[in-house]
Amino acid sequence: MIKKVFIAAALFCSAGFAAQAQKYSIVIKGGHVIDPKNNINSVMDVALKGDTVMLVAKNIDAKEGVQVVNAKGLFVTPGLIDMHSHNFFGTKMDQTYSNGPNALPPDGFTFRTGVTTVVDAGCAGWKSFPDFKKQTIDVSRTRVLSFLNIVGEGMRGGTYEQNVEDMDAAATAKVAKEYPEYIVGIKLAHFNGYNWTPTDRAVEAGKLANIPVMIDFGGSQPILPIEELFMKHLRPGDIFTHCFGQLASREPIVDVKAGKVKPFVYEARKKGIIFDVGYGGISFAFSQAIPAIKTGFYPNTISTDIHTGSMNNAMKDMLNVMSKFLAMGMDLPAVIKASTWAPAQAIHREELGNLSVGSRADVSVLRVLDGKFQMNDTGTFGFFDYTGTKVQGKQKLEAEVTIRAGKVVYDLNGLTNPIVVSRR
Repeated sequence: MIKKVFIAAALFCSAGFAAQAQKYSIVIKGGHVIDPKNNINSVMDVALKGDTVMLVAKNIDAKEGVQVVNAKGLFVTPGLIDMHSHNFFGTKMDQTYSNGPNALPPDGFTFRTGVTTVVDAGCAGWKSFPDFKKQTIDVSRTRVLSFLNIVGEGMRGGTYEQNVEDMDAAATAKVAKEYPEYIVGIKLAHFNGYNWTPTDRAVEAGKLANIPVMIDFGGSQPILPIEELFMKHLRPGDIFTHCFGQLASREPIVDVKAGKVKPFVYEARKKGIIFDVGYGGISFAFSQAIPAIKTGFYPNTISTDIHTGSMNNAMKDMLNVMSKFLAMGMDLPAVIKASTWAPAQAIHREELGNLSVGSRADVSVLRVLDGKFQMNDTGTFGFFDYTGTKVQGKQKLEAEVTIRAGKVVYDLNGLTNPIVVSRR
């Protein structure tokens, strides 16, 4: 009996020493790495230790990892960044996206689609941000950042978002500067008046806090001209979201009759205006996106505008939106860049969205599904917009493994060995 105890103790100690001898916590083996920041587009291995990327190279010894992810035949990318999301969920049923029912708890909708970072797009204003931080940011496994709404009450809907008197640039900037770790920009959304004051106050807050502004025109009659928005009101680095929207209440970037991107839109891009997808419920139309993509006008950043209204409609999730851009003609590296490194740059979080040594250990392992094998009848996947327009695509993206802060938080098919999916 004593002998058996000694043997068991010896085996336990040797296993412990072996784990200590391993250099990395996770080694991702055999995947095709796409890291746009570092111009990597090749089959390579990735080694992580704790919350840090340690090495990207060929033929890293799998024995040096406590866990090994088999990524053969898959694509390994930085963790996806959804730069337009709505996450201030709550129980105040009359407050829509601000502590209300239209927003979503991030962890339920991120990791299963390869997303490791979301940026809440203006659900909270300077009055409500502390509550948002306490009940969402502080308790989420997903990294949650925020565009702070120029409206003090946040995205409460109705008359609240039309109240110019509640658009306080100084108060908004003050809160942004108090929470620099979390607040990455200022948001204007849903204002319906023919009035530049809300835009100018948002930009003023951005100037005071030295952060970018994201503009979502709610619409107006007559329509506010977007050329004036780009050239006279926004700064280089400010963000125009819903860039492929086509609604009667706001001006589109593609001339509907000519089917061409308007010339001043190219000038705005040269100026440094960032064009973000912000897909949403009715804020994306193929009639805008297809002509733009065909002429090489790609969005700077791909994002979902995910909320309870968009997630079960044409938008669905981040990977579905990315797959639509593959179907329209963007290549995979361009789509990955617009979903990782480009949004990291737009929100000035360059430690994210890349696999540089020393960067954060957020990684997505993606499968590119082939319509020939998945859709036997047509050989293609069907993608549609809210108008009913349908586009066929030969490929569709699916998340296999998601790693957040150096821990496996999602594994679709058990590709991690040993399988230990972190619960917290």
